Amino acid sequence: MESAMTNSNGVAVDGERDCVLANHLKREKLIIDTDPGIDDTMAILMAFQSPELEILGFTTIFGNVTTEDATRNALLLCEIAGHPGLPVAEGSPEPLKGGSPRVADFIHGSDGMGNLHLPPPKTKKIEKNAAEFLVDMVSEYPGEVSILALGPLTNLALAIKRDSSFAKKVKRVVILGGSFFALGNVNPAAEANIYGDPEAADVVFTSGANITVVGINITTQVKFTDDDLLQLRQSKGKHTQFICDSCKFYRDWHVKSDGVYGIFLHDPVRIFLHDPVSFVALVRPDLFTYKKGVVRVETQGICVGHTLMDQGLKKWNTSNPWTGYSPVEVAWTVNVDAVLDYIRNQLMKS
Repeated sequence: MESAMTNSNGVAVDGERDCVLANHLKREKLIIDTDPGIDDTMAILMAFQSPELEILGFTTIFGNVTTEDATRNALLLCEIAGHPGLPVAEGSPEPLKGGSPRVADFIHGSDGMGNLHLPPPKTKKIEKNAAEFLVDMVSEYPGEVSILALGPLTNLALAIKRDSSFAKKVKRVVILGGSFFALGNVNPAAEANIYGDPEAADVVFTSGANITVVGINITTQVKFTDDDLLQLRQSKGKHTQFICDSCKFYRDWHVKSDGVYGIFLHDPVRIFLHDPVSFVALVRPDLFTYKKGVVRVETQGICVGHTLMDQGLKKWNTSNPWTGYSPVEVAWTVNVDAVLDYIRNQLMKS
């Protein structure tokens, strides 16, 4: 005979229903700040496939595309995933210091979706801008809202400037950005997201928020080959056909950029999974190791956008620009095989 289950108050409940309720109560509230972007698209669709997350909405930023195009793509992804009602708040069209933003359409296509040129979304952005939305959500749920930041950090910096308590009220911020003790991907010194708005990145890294940053020294270790993309296409995953279609442009750019088929004929084509890896760091932090230290960002000179962490290996005799700031958590190593398996399984969910 089955014994009755009881809740914390000793009241008998149906086990299955109680389990569902418990899982619902544990869902992590999440806002995704994004510039979709082909690899952003993969990360966003993975998030929609994650029942442990409650997505509160999206904020958009320039980077892979203009901010306006990022908003369009975020709205489209909500519709594709079956969540057209989610709020999408448009962010800043330019970096903190002004000027034209850097846009990587040569990697992601003119539409950011690999030149699929989908019909425009049926839904519209909300009236609040990104900084307003971030501040309002974090204030409504203090200590409960996490942010996954997949583009330049302008919106987060504006939220911090708008509300001095924002950094303390946000639960955690997981950032794709920087390259720690390794070469950048814009130039030898800088990674694209940080280079896109170095002033904003320095504001965020020194804000005192609970931050985990995943640099491209980590994400470039995790790559899909043509065989992986074929496996996705042949699967019954809910969004795999769309993902593979959009990845064609991204994959072809890697061929041109990395010289594959031109120099290293024996090597398979590989595409970097920057944003999906950062998403995995949000939901499966156990697949990485970390070091803590104060991170500063260079905002002038030939090393603009360079991220440098004080690892705490030396006791400095005098104060310096790293002194007095709270440390952040920097991804240091990654379990490549486990992260790849997680990404594959998540994308192939039906």
